Amino acid sequence: MWMARSMSDPSAMQPLDWTSFVGSWRLVPGWLAVVLLLAVGYGVLRVRSRSRSTVHPWRAGSFVLGCALLWVSVASGIGRYAMDLFWMHMVLHLLLIMVVPALLVLGHPITVALESLSPGRQSRARSLVASRAVGVLVHPASGLVVYTVVIVGTHLTGFMDQMAMHPWLMPAEQVLYVVSGCLLFLPLLGEEPIRSDLGYLLRLVLFLLAMVPDTVVGIVLLQDTADPFPMMAEHHPSWAPPALSDVHTAGGLMWAVGDGLMMFAAVGLMISVVTSPSKRERMTGRWLDAVRSNVIATEVGADPARPLDPDSDDAYAAYNRMLQRLAAERGSDGDRSR
Repeated sequence: MWMARSMSDPSAMQPLDWTSFVGSWRLVPGWLAVVLLLAVGYGVLRVRSRSRSTVHPWRAGSFVLGCALLWVSVASGIGRYAMDLFWMHMVLHLLLIMVVPALLVLGHPITVALESLSPGRQSRARSLVASRAVGVLVHPASGLVVYTVVIVGTHLTGFMDQMAMHPWLMPAEQVLYVVSGCLLFLPLLGEEPIRSDLGYLLRLVLFLLAMVPDTVVGIVLLQDTADPFPMMAEHHPSWAPPALSDVHTAGGLMWAVGDGLMMFAAVGLMISVVTSPSKRERMTGRWLDAVRSNVIATEVGADPARPLDPDSDDAYAAYNRMLQRLAAERGSDGDRSR
């Protein structure tokens, strides 16, 4: 059983306070088995890679912490009260769709799995990971679309009422949150050998775009004048705040905390770029770098089809000549305007 009680029996839950919160832990064997499988499997694969591993120990710790937080989220009072208090459900949602996936992605599980293979198998596995089919699945646009659909679909439709009537939807929703969060953060926070290798400037832009569904859903819930989940309200415990007030609190959490967590991740990414010379070189991404190289190649009279080091002396000289030409053209335009 994923849930310890039927959601049609709210009287089984005590009013929420610190004592009831701490005393409401469950084993939740289904999720416990999942997180143990993930953590142990990750550890075995990393041990197999031995000296070949390029994954830092702190990343391994991040993955294990993500597994632990996944189980804590559903087994503690957070998961226990998630269907009695909508704002607590929102706390669970934010943990499962943002915090847990970010920690798992930072662990570089794909790299760990690849490095545990023999050289021959690793080459084939890397080709598969970098294939077009996998590339579409883990593309940033795909992750953003899935993330948006999941957030909107589970909060601005009748999904919550369906979950109140069918408790088995609760673990399905939890799985959906973790998977969609991983698809979003994989190309944004990860440094995995996948097909999409975005420049960090574009990653920051995508983080801002990912804040839009959180903001929209939060504002809609805050502006509701009637309880949008009537079936769920029927099981609302008498000791809880009014159902509509509960929805407004959840909307505020979605908007403020959701956007705050996304911004925190973006700032963390920016700090890692500033402190890493190799990442600073990839700030604009391969497409803009290619444009820059072509412009410089044209300035020095080189073949644009051949790679040109944009940081070479010739490149700097070409860049200065281009600036001088643009300044001269601007000056001549100013003279004609007079």
